[in-house]
Amino acid sequence: MLLEVFEEPSPTFLLIFIRQTGIFNTFLNKMKIAENIQRIRERIAAACLSTGRCPEDVKLIAVTKTVDADKITKAILAGSTIVGENRVQEGLKKFQAVSLQAEWHMIGHLQTNKVKHALQFAAVIQSVDSLRLADEIQLQAEKQGRIVDTLVQVNTSGEESKFGFAPAEVPAAVTHIAGLANVRMNGLMTIGIFSNDEKLVRTCFSNLRHLRDEVVAAAPPGLELKELSMGMTNDFELAIAEGATMVRIGRSIFGERN
Repeated sequence: MLLEVFEEPSPTFLLIFIRQTGIFNTFLNKMKIAENIQRIRERIAAACLSTGRCPEDVKLIAVTKTVDADKITKAILAGSTIVGENRVQEGLKKFQAVSLQAEWHMIGHLQTNKVKHALQFAAVIQSVDSLRLADEIQLQAEKQGRIVDTLVQVNTSGEESKFGFAPAEVPAAVTHIAGLANVRMNGLMTIGIFSNDEKLVRTCFSNLRHLRDEVVAAAPPGLELKELSMGMTNDFELAIAEGATMVRIGRSIFGERN
């Protein structure tokens, strides 16, 4: 080891050594991610308290689209132990590379031919956007002898570019999925409209909450749909005000995507 040449390395030498070996950058990156997570948790707490809710009722999902395994590990070490991945192949590779315990969620659009691969890493599928997909999850879960936790994705903005059931389709979809023995519905998920108009954005979230309440009121006993996954970096505080129990945050934790 180079340091052994010196009995008492000078502070200047140590700083140069740390910088050149990459230890310094690794330390800074780890601290930055941890600080970002702390700031997000503080904002979640403030949003909850302003509406009379408990901060513990809102789960933080660290969205890892294009984020490498090293940064995911740093986020988990900082206490963000729920990971949300958009792409199946990317998610599986990261899951295999990250040795720390975490709960992985599939949050991006999922094709039926990739369900069996998604279930290799995902404990929760948040993006059930068709009956065909729900049926395939049932088929693969039954083969694996497991029950898969899911959320039903709803297109509350009406944008053609977004996936999800139309709100009017949700009651029938919930009835169908409730009959699948190996698929457990925990709630609903949506993506708010991308707009600077807070009223439009908030309406997407309030519509999801009202829809959930209506579906549960008309459903057989036992169906609760407790989870509302809504709100991302630009709008999660609005979502919390409307009852979000999960917020999906990427850029505010890991920085801008590559």
